[in-house]
Amino acid sequence: MSLTLTDQAHAGIRSLHAYEPGKPIEDLKRELGLSSIIKLASNENPLGTAPAATRALAEFAGELHRYPDGNGFALKQKLAARHAIEPGRITLGNGSNDVLELTARVFLGPGKNAVFSEYAFAVYPIVARAVNAETRVVPALGPSAEMPRGHDLDAFMDHVDDNTGVVFIASPNNPTGTWLAPAAIEAFLDALPAHVVVVLDEAYLEYQDRDQRPDSRAWLERYPNLIVTRTFSKIYGMAGLRVGYGLSSPEVADYINRVRQPFNVSTIGLHCAEAALDDEAFIDRSIGTNTVQRAALAAELQARGLSCLPSQANFITFDCGEASTPLFQAMLREGVIVRPLASYDMPEHLRVTVGAAEDNARFLAALDAVRDRG
Repeated sequence: MSLTLTDQAHAGIRSLHAYEPGKPIEDLKRELGLSSIIKLASNENPLGTAPAATRALAEFAGELHRYPDGNGFALKQKLAARHAIEPGRITLGNGSNDVLELTARVFLGPGKNAVFSEYAFAVYPIVARAVNAETRVVPALGPSAEMPRGHDLDAFMDHVDDNTGVVFIASPNNPTGTWLAPAAIEAFLDALPAHVVVVLDEAYLEYQDRDQRPDSRAWLERYPNLIVTRTFSKIYGMAGLRVGYGLSSPEVADYINRVRQPFNVSTIGLHCAEAALDDEAFIDRSIGTNTVQRAALAAELQARGLSCLPSQANFITFDCGEASTPLFQAMLREGVIVRPLASYDMPEHLRVTVGAAEDNARFLAALDAVRDRG
């Protein structure tokens, strides 16, 4: 019997489908010949990139023929000061997705399992199955729950056993926007066996109301099995530069850095991230704009009879009441890109990024036009 290339790929890879990013603006321009398009599909900051990072990019005078600083010394120093943590407890990534993948490479594999919620970020099963680990999907809270389609941490415990390597928790969660109370996360960490690594994915933390945010940095001192991941892609508006990081115990950081590619963050990414950390005015403006526009957009959707999931992120997921793909496709013809969620087993839902006021107005006008046409 001769082997095929498919036989050579392990079972975890064969069970996967490629991640589908939000549709690029340039693709839609080519396909439909449209000149005016807004993209509200990938949860990017509608205010753009932190001006401090933009200035740093424009003024950059480094040597691009040299490899980046593989240890990211300068950025780690600033992050260490920001989080009051030793630089050796920081892992830099090519976006926080990179840290998720590195964690899976270290703590998952054949015979291990990863636990995460239904409707959780699509990267969790990808990184787990890519190393041939079992994935255990925990049913989300029901539609009538206080946090509909949110994480059910009590049910998580029923899926954890001696072979569990990693538990992935996102708060706020993508694609639902739901979140967890700090006390609930803390109680879960207390109850979880110490051998299980917990990844607390906080990509959208800055968009969360301040009184709802957990002090995850403080938890790192009590839970050496905890990894907290953050990104510069969202609130800092640096999605195209791919910089993220993880905070953890020294032991966990040491293991993750053993498999990290030595130059996984570019020189430009490191340089701009250092500058962006100082741009507090931009962060405050981004938070303020999102808080106001998120509430206004949710109210407009609900006034149209479209039920919205509660959100503490920079997007809203809403129920179209029917299959969402035709609505998504019709919106494309209006020059508005949103995100259908059939790939998340939410075929009647769309996710829309909270834009600036003018973006949201155009989205709503396009939505009305499409729905009026039936």
